[in-house]
Amino acid sequence: MPKLWDETIDAHRHAVREATLDAAAALLAEHGLRAVTMSQIAERTGIGRATLYKYFPDVEAILAAWHRQVRVEAILAAWHERQVRGHMRQLAALRDRDESARERLAAVLHTYALIQHEHQDGALAAQLHQGPHMAHAQQHLCGFIGDLVAEGAAAGELRADVSPDELAGFCLSALAGAGGLHSKAAVRRLVDVTLAALRPLA
Repeated sequence: MPKLWDETIDAHRHAVREATLDAAAALLAEHGLRAVTMSQIAERTGIGRATLYKYFPDVEAILAAWHRQVRVEAILAAWHERQVRGHMRQLAALRDRDESARERLAAVLHTYALIQHEHQDGALAAQLHQGPHMAHAQQHLCGFIGDLVAEGAAAGELRADVSPDELAGFCLSALAGAGGLHSKAAVRRLVDVTLAALRPLA
């Protein structure tokens, strides 16, 4: 069997399985466990009941598979949240070093860009980045980058004509592109360009 055909079949099977689990979960929420039938799931999924039986023998098997998937997703989310907390501690340590605001900002942005580069987005990463812990971490990071910018502006090291919050948002938006770069040298150049935009106006 050609590889492309084989991959197409696998993708189709995966799609049917995922659609079945989603349909079963929705029906369970609407009608309760005892009211969900294979016919309802097949209709909601948009496949024939005979096809559904090729994947799952009964409703209990579907719900068991759904429960396993939910557990795996919860474990992955918890792991990712721990990773994010570790990154935030690393960035906070750089922020708190005994250096000028510009030097500390450069260290924070460089490390943040490398984190983006080393954790390039895939389907799983994109899903994990939608969690509430990411929104909180991003808000916290934007806040302390803004504080560094304000400190640097007060010392004449960074530009003061744009609000620190706007410049912090600019930095994070610019460095989000580090995930698509092909080398650490390119990441360093991106950070340098970003920092250059924060220089005080002549």
